[in-house]
Amino acid sequence: MAKDLDELLDEVESKFCRPDPLRPRLAERPGGGGGGGGLGHDRSRAEAEEKLRSTERFKKEDDLDSLINEIFEDPNFDKKSFKLKSKSSGNTSVRASIQGLGKSCSPVYLGGSAAPCGIGTATSQRSCDHLRCTACDFWVVSYDDYMWDKSCDYLFFRNNMPEFHKLKTKLVKKKGARAYACQCSWRTVVELTDLQTDHELRWASTKTAS
Repeated sequence: MAKDLDELLDEVESKFCRPDPLRPRLAERPGGGGGGGGLGHDRSRAEAEEKLRSTERFKKEDDLDSLINEIFEDPNFDKKSFKLKSKSSGNTSVRASIQGLGKSCSPVYLGGSAAPCGIGTATSQRSCDHLRCTACDFWVVSYDDYMWDKSCDYLFFRNNMPEFHKLKTKLVKKKGARAYACQCSWRTVVELTDLQTDHELRWASTKTAS
């Protein structure tokens, strides 16, 4: 195997390095031609190896380009057929979020943990998950299966929003409930509720990122 490799490298060296035909190759000289000659031969062999690698790399790139061109030139290939697909086609909440890009809820619903979140409409009653308070200019957060303790007050939310590790000191487990809060208002909701029926809240639906 080593002999075959040497012969192959010698052949590449003869093709790419173009040594002087009047001067015998150092590898053929008796004794390797001395210390300096050995270094020169090693350098020539390294150059030959590099040229061989470059040639193989360019050949692979040309083959890849040819393959790509063949694919795109195939009359049965439809360039417009690429579509992004959800990993789970049955995930309705993912589909609802994609369909709702750039939209806002109308009407705006609040709901318990059993109510799905997303873009609420008259025909698709979902708990709006993009709410912002126009009074304190804070995003509205919500926590499923929790309710706010009766001891909550304005200062508690004013000082602790939106840090969950601080807010959880006033959160009480309640299955089916959803606890909402901004920096100035809070609510515990169990049933789906139209936000317009609560005249004290100044929460508004914002458009999702498009």
